[in-house]
Amino acid sequence: MIKLQIIGNLGGDCTQNEVSGKTVINFNVAHSEKFKDSTGNLVTRTTWVRCAYWTDRPAIVPYLKKGQLVYAEGSPEADGYLSKENQPAATLKMRVRNIQLLGGKTDDSPSDNSNPGYSSSTSSSNDYQQHAQVAVEEPADDLPF
Repeated sequence: MIKLQIIGNLGGDCTQNEVSGKTVINFNVAHSEKFKDSTGNLVTRTTWVRCAYWTDRPAIVPYLKKGQLVYAEGSPEADGYLSKENQPAATLKMRVRNIQLLGGKTDDSPSDNSNPGYSSSTSSSNDYQQHAQVAVEEPADDLPF
């Protein structure tokens, strides 16, 4: 099994569809990292992951709004295609198994205090670093050794 974990912000509001009687929630997560290249220039690299979350608990939909910080894990997939310039390109996708809301309430979040059954916490940069550290340091239960 290959497992992909990402902490990032939603690039737009999620969409919800019904496929063969099952609910699928689609959303895009962006993770940006900044670093200096070999010439000393600051470079920002953003990786986008297209996510599909098949669930029987669609109560999270109102909370998956543009800019929301999330942690998602699941199985990765890559799709190759030809770009508009007829160049080879690829898209990173993930079939989400677990999602957690990180950070505080966004401006468009529901105003009631109902909990959709997903983890959420108020944010500060320390909280973000704690969540990022937990996501990286958790041991995988499915390893054969």
